[in-house]
Amino acid sequence: MADATLEASRIAVEFAGLRALDGVSLTLRQGEILGLIGPNGSGKTTLVNVLTGQVRPSSGSVHCAGEPITGLAPPAIARRGIARSFQIVRLFTNLTVRENLEAAAVAQGAGRREAAVRADLLLEEFGLAGYRDERAGALSYGDERRVEIARALAAGPRFLLLDEPAAGLNEAESDALLALLAALPAERGLGLLIIDHDMRLIMRLCHRLHVLASGRTIAEGDVVSVRRAPQVIEAYLGTAHA
Repeated sequence: MADATLEASRIAVEFAGLRALDGVSLTLRQGEILGLIGPNGSGKTTLVNVLTGQVRPSSGSVHCAGEPITGLAPPAIARRGIARSFQIVRLFTNLTVRENLEAAAVAQGAGRREAAVRADLLLEEFGLAGYRDERAGALSYGDERRVEIARALAAGPRFLLLDEPAAGLNEAESDALLALLAALPAERGLGLLIIDHDMRLIMRLCHRLHVLASGRTIAEGDVVSVRRAPQVIEAYLGTAHA
């Protein structure tokens, strides 16, 4: 299944004396879906920021397909096949939906013609073809989320890291997102890491879970065993869920 991995080894991050991550190690393989979960403030987004170059770790290392990428700038990491979305949608609001996708493809070296082809295919795949010429800033929140994921895919990544893609979505929109995301690893051969508080989505979508609390790993493994782990129930899911 997997022919490359994105690996973080013993990552520590400190902000003004506060340790946001404390010795966290994580592996994402191509072809799998990994859920990164935990309470607010547990370090999930900080870890993704380390993987994508927005934050330099105090210690520890990151490797992509065996190559060290620790501390590289975000554009250099993106060129190695790592794409992401953000908690707050960051589209180019004055560009059209199609232009947003084309820009991502061109930024990764595609020619204008190839970028247009990629954009049109993704617009169809994500049910956005009817919005191709709409200004991105005029979309609904749910459609903005879909465009952001499609834009990340336009770069042709080996690893896609999604930070709360279901935030603000209703149940029907969450189900539609689940169907889209579930097919990506097999169809594109990529590794998908997803952060989200929508446990209904996470438990049905992910192959494995990695749980953080207070900047440390408290559990990792298959969905069933992690969901039943006492420390996870106490720290995050709650006794009512159990």
